[in-house]
Amino acid sequence: MKIGIDIGGSHIAIGVVNKNGIIVEKIEKRLTITEKLNIKQTIQNYIILNSLEFIKKYKIESIGIAMPGITINEIILFSGNVGIKNYNLIEKLKEKIDLPITIKNDAKCAAIAENTYGALKGYDRSVFLSLGTGIGGAVFEKGTLLTTGDMAGYEFGHMVIQKNGIECTCGRKGCFERYASMKTFKNNLRKVLELDDTTKGEELLKIIRDIKLGDKNYEQVKNTIEEFIENLSIGLVNLINIFNPQAIVIGGSFVYFEDIFLEKLEKRVKIEKPINAKVKDFVIKTALLGNDAGIIGATL
Repeated sequence: MKIGIDIGGSHIAIGVVNKNGIIVEKIEKRLTITEKLNIKQTIQNYIILNSLEFIKKYKIESIGIAMPGITINEIILFSGNVGIKNYNLIEKLKEKIDLPITIKNDAKCAAIAENTYGALKGYDRSVFLSLGTGIGGAVFEKGTLLTTGDMAGYEFGHMVIQKNGIECTCGRKGCFERYASMKTFKNNLRKVLELDDTTKGEELLKIIRDIKLGDKNYEQVKNTIEEFIENLSIGLVNLINIFNPQAIVIGGSFVYFEDIFLEKLEKRVKIEKPINAKVKDFVIKTALLGNDAGIIGATL
């Protein structure tokens, strides 16, 4: 058994994963505003407390951590969406936990899990996108994850799609993730619906599914969805033109909105007409492992 930990901009999830990539037990925590103010200590305490409980209950061989941003060896160099930089989390954890611990980029972890057990399995050339607080990505060639050495690379979320656009956590303006992350979509939807930040994604999804032509805010909701799809398609077509994949798989909380987004996205990508691939030669799919992909991939 191994422990997989997925750290996001708004949550921490910890799971025990067996040798077949199945999560046998999992706990998850939403981060409060107060906890985010002391994020390093919050993450450390939560991981240590719950990992030690799992170690008592199961025979644990190692721990893997999936973390958004750039990591090298044991150091988190920069994680804008979590608010951490130049931090050795593993060193702090090893003060209390006597097991091998590794840390990798969260999108790469999710992609590895999908390539091993999920929607990427069986393709020679594929692209994975994780849409959540930000946008992460990975590329596989002949089933092997492409890397740039020690650095994470393939930071699709920081591809600029709007010159002089919205400022990003990375310091640039107009980054892909500031227009096409699920966080951006949900925030834009809350704004047009005049809802506060406590309105959860599940509630937003129900509103979208239930809203009808003629209802108050129908047009605003429709326009918000169309704008999101348009921005997402710009990034996807860029990636198709660069990598010519057989499949693009989208993970993160996007998967819960599949019935709202996927067909519209496929149509929009066809309209954009990627030059480096025929539409019939590639597919756009949602991840099979959902938000569990990061936990599973962290152990691989």
